[in-house]
Amino acid sequence: MDDRLFRNAMGSFATGVTVITTEVAEEVHGMTANAFMSISLNPKLVAISIGENARMHQHIKDANQFAINILSSDQQNVSKQFSGQLNGESEITFATYKGLPILEDALAVVTCKLYSEYVVGDHTVFIGHVTGVKLEQKDPLLFSQGKYRELKELEE
Repeated sequence: MDDRLFRNAMGSFATGVTVITTEVAEEVHGMTANAFMSISLNPKLVAISIGENARMHQHIKDANQFAINILSSDQQNVSKQFSGQLNGESEITFATYKGLPILEDALAVVTCKLYSEYVVGDHTVFIGHVTGVKLEQKDPLLFSQGKYRELKELEE
C-alpha cells in the first residue's frame, strides 16, 4: 500500500489539535500532536503517540510527566509554532499547573505522570495517569485533510 494513500486516509479523520509540553533540566519543550485519546475513566488514563525520531520522545522519558494542551480555535499559530511551520519564533508564554509548563488560553489542559509506554512500529504510545484537568469555555481547533478547521453545528 502506498504511504501517501495511507497518510491521506488517516488525515481524513478530523481531530483536535494539541501541544504536548514537558520540562527537562529547567528547559520547556513542546510539540504539536493530534495523536491523543482518552483510555480509561477509572483510573483516569490518556494516551499520546510520539514518533521515535521526535525530540519530545526522549524528553517525555526523561521528565516522566507531560501536559496535553488542547488548543482553542484561535490558537492556530501556536500549533504552527510547535510543529515548526513558522519561520520566525514567536515568544510563547507558559504558565505552570501541577508542576508542568502549560499554554495559557488553551481550551483544556490535561497533566499526566507517565504510567506506561509501548513501542508500536516507529512510534511509542505513552500512557499518562491524569493528575490534573483545566477546562475553558471555547471552541476547539480542528485538523482534517491537511488543513485547520473550525467546529460548527449542523442544522437538524
